[in-house]
Amino acid sequence: MTENLINSAEPEDMQTAFIREAIWHGELTEANSMLALYPELATQSIHTAAILGNLEVVRGFLDADPALATATAAPYGGNALVYLCMSKYLRLDKSRNNDFLRTARLLLEAGVDANSGFWTKGDYPEFETALYGAAGIAHHAELTKLLLEYGADPNDGEAVYHSPETYENGAMSALVETGKVTQEGLVLMLIRKHDFHDYDGVKYLLELGVDPNGHWGTASPFHHALMRDNDSAIITLLLDHGGDPQAITHGMTVAARAAREGRGDVLAIFKKRGLPYTLEGVDRLIEACALGNNELVTTILKQEPTFLDQMLAVSGTLLAKFAGTGNVAGVRQLLDSGVKVDAVFHEGDGYFEIPKNSFAIHVAAWRGRHEIVQLLVDHGSPVDTPDQNGRTPLQLAVRACVDSYWTDRRSPESVEILLKAGANSAQISLPTGYKAIDHLLLPS
Repeated sequence: MTENLINSAEPEDMQTAFIREAIWHGELTEANSMLALYPELATQSIHTAAILGNLEVVRGFLDADPALATATAAPYGGNALVYLCMSKYLRLDKSRNNDFLRTARLLLEAGVDANSGFWTKGDYPEFETALYGAAGIAHHAELTKLLLEYGADPNDGEAVYHSPETYENGAMSALVETGKVTQEGLVLMLIRKHDFHDYDGVKYLLELGVDPNGHWGTASPFHHALMRDNDSAIITLLLDHGGDPQAITHGMTVAARAAREGRGDVLAIFKKRGLPYTLEGVDRLIEACALGNNELVTTILKQEPTFLDQMLAVSGTLLAKFAGTGNVAGVRQLLDSGVKVDAVFHEGDGYFEIPKNSFAIHVAAWRGRHEIVQLLVDHGSPVDTPDQNGRTPLQLAVRACVDSYWTDRRSPESVEILLKAGANSAQISLPTGYKAIDHLLLPS
């Protein structure tokens, strides 16, 4: 790709191509290849020099023409400071932090607006600022503080939204500790921390007084934590800081959300703490299933037999959710209550990369829920049906072991269960990257 760009581009176009490859997300392979072939790119303009954190070259440009401080360049129309803050070199080469900080300060002292940025194109244009680059891309605490010192707006929407996307919370904390982030913005940060299952980040925000029952638009932290399957330790944090099982979002209480997500463990915590909550209608039956309480299920159905049809109408979603959260007793109770093992999860779940119209066994295999894989197999689940991405349960079980966010708890169990159930392994490439399953997949 790089050679094609170099062979077909004029110098101005080469700079544009370099800037495109050297900022934002991703790796530096292409940008470094371009620099190796055309080292003059490093000093071609104030923009390329800033991206590389080259203080003296930037200083030279400013000495020659102070107006270059605010000059913009293709491909996005950003100035040197914005491109510096979005630089992959800043994000990936921690050994040169001081060079970038000194270069950024030089540009700010030369009059660059700390709130400067550029508009993206497309149906949903966004204003991407230097602060977004520092706090939301590089997650660079010192550079974030420098921009704030020079007047950057801590309520910059992109910075507030993206700064929590890491377990290194320095940049987010720099925004928060200005004392100027709105309550809605702080709630958004807490919501995003639940996306990352970040116990320390959640704790930090809650201890500052962020409301676990608050709202950002139509979203709320406690509900979001359940939808993202945050563990019981994080749920306990929320409760310790005023989380309310009766708090309502989208017409649903936290307790009802816990039931529908299959979080029997969370419902048990509510009960252990003596926290009052009331469930209405079919949610009473769903709660009983989530708790794996067959006696309660029987009692409820004697009183309200129509609840069963109501539950079966959403059974594909419930079975998939219960499977994903690892609720073995809950899955067993759903199956014993008449839910079909191949009930379809029509809506899927983009966050967990579960495509629409999946089966529970796809979810269980992908999420590494081995006991549930066995339970579903024992109840006759198909084992070779691909999901809408073309992956069978076996392929998902293998991928969970080598290419997921939960490889730290990987085990060959699901692979072994599926193979014993007759799953076809012909499409699995060896080696997989995990020896414990390779020997299971090798032809006998």
